[in-house]
Amino acid sequence: MTAVLVGSDASGGDDGANHWTTGRNCISHEKRITVGSAERRRARVMRAPTPRDGVYEIYWKFAAERQHVFEARIAGAPGPWTQDRILQEYKFCNVYRAADRVSQYLIRDVAYRDDDSSPADRLFQIVAFRNFSNVSTWETVVEILGRSPRIADLDSGLFEAALTEAKNRNGGLYTGAFILCATDVYGRKAKHLNHVELFRDMFVRSRLAERVLEAESLEEVYDLLHAFPLMGDFMSYQMAIDLNYSEHVNFSENDFTKPGPGALRGIKKVFSDLGGLTPQEVIMWMVDNQEAEFARLELDFSGLWGRPIQAIDAQNLFCETDKYCREAVPELASARSRIKSRYVSTPEPMTLFFPPKWGINGLLPQNEVLGDELVRARVLEPMF
Repeated sequence: MTAVLVGSDASGGDDGANHWTTGRNCISHEKRITVGSAERRRARVMRAPTPRDGVYEIYWKFAAERQHVFEARIAGAPGPWTQDRILQEYKFCNVYRAADRVSQYLIRDVAYRDDDSSPADRLFQIVAFRNFSNVSTWETVVEILGRSPRIADLDSGLFEAALTEAKNRNGGLYTGAFILCATDVYGRKAKHLNHVELFRDMFVRSRLAERVLEAESLEEVYDLLHAFPLMGDFMSYQMAIDLNYSEHVNFSENDFTKPGPGALRGIKKVFSDLGGLTPQEVIMWMVDNQEAEFARLELDFSGLWGRPIQAIDAQNLFCETDKYCREAVPELASARSRIKSRYVSTPEPMTLFFPPKWGINGLLPQNEVLGDELVRARVLEPMF
């Protein structure tokens, strides 16, 4: 089969996927979830992207099936939790970003840690944790300091010393969750020392925490982060979302979005033409139409204890759909041709906790969950 190069000028048609039901002309424009400004909503009603036959449905079917896996594991059901070969074999993020393990740790043990941190200190802790996205790094730093780090520790050098000691103990500080800028823009030769200088620039010299606390929108929080060296588009957006988990920053996750490279690849695979919409507007379009599309495709999807997919989750789903399509629709060629990470069960259970302002913590299981081992089934084909 001839490969289709997915790009901004990709054409429509079968793209080698005519064995799926397209439903292109069945997309409802009436039933919408209200998000964003009225002006943005009116613009998205007037314009719509063109689904790529067969691949558009994968986005929604993947979301429903991946959420079913999450719910089955929460309920303590024995594995395998899906009959889909690709979901069994490869690692995929949860539908809801906040449900992933590192985000859960950030919310429960950093953003809502029960200590005497000031609001400014709490924002620093969130930014610093996400920069490394490594629970072991954070816990070692907390152990060395005897408490969560404070902005004053940047001034005194205690944070730098604790971080360097953590590197010596653990053999490293970072995970591969995000691609981080590693230049020596602050004049330090070691990567982590440049990030320490970034934190000093942010929270000591530029008083970023105070400015974030006065911000009037999620986009303004993003812009404040994005103004600093080493802070690219994607990381600035991720950190803005993290800060918004806290009790000190409180905006709708649907007010603003910034697609990363994986999401952009996914958008180009899911749609053959964007209909004049920007990638950001396409993400919001998916948020607007989720209820109608799950219903049209007869997919069971009840959200995160009733919480609908938000813009950050829709953005992530495009990235995960891009990954899934590398196996399911390999003829859609792009810059990435294979899924890097295979699924490995994490036996350590955890207690779920989401930002209290979401109003869903009372619905969660009170016991530890997500510690089951995977039992693989012999399934040869993807489900969709």
